[in-house]
Amino acid sequence: MPKFYKPSEVAELLNYNKVTIIRWIHAGKIKAIKIGRDYRIPEEEVQKLLGKKKETTRAILYARVSGRDQKKDLETQLKTLEQYAISKGYQIVDEVKEIASGLNENRKGLKKLINSAKNNEYDVLLITYPDRLTRFGFKYLEELFTAYNVRIETVFKKDKTPREELVEDLITIITSFAGRLYGLRSHENKKFVQGFKKLLAEVENE
Repeated sequence: MPKFYKPSEVAELLNYNKVTIIRWIHAGKIKAIKIGRDYRIPEEEVQKLLGKKKETTRAILYARVSGRDQKKDLETQLKTLEQYAISKGYQIVDEVKEIASGLNENRKGLKKLINSAKNNEYDVLLITYPDRLTRFGFKYLEELFTAYNVRIETVFKKDKTPREELVEDLITIITSFAGRLYGLRSHENKKFVQGFKKLLAEVENE
């Protein structure tokens, strides 16, 4: 007699959540029979899913810089991520790169990552450092991607002291504020940011 699994049991075996399994059933990606309001998945189908899970890990590389004068660093990030993915045996399915502030929540690249995760287009998101994905709220984004069965992997650990991170975050906030107030490329914006950096330097040297 063939064995059948509940969606919750299959979710646990695949390390996904039950909602994803149900969504796949509705989309026709998983064969299942309906019993009342619930579904049952044949063992044969579960074995196929487990086999596909073991075959490859699909990865998207994400690189970000704040200004156009950092384009070289953008390519360096991607090269580092590519080498990391290859060393892990991951299948690179896409590369997303953008020039934008880490405080900007409406980034096209970030939206693409989220939409691709919703559509189950990849398994792991690779970044060089957490702040490449976002300057603040990394844990919230991590939970969001986890809900879509995508894990985030960072190539490098943090190499900055808490003080250095605080200073960098303050500069990022002021730069964003000044850009909105004066315009990103205006003389007033540059003057304002430079003045703030000078003030920080004076405080640190006291």
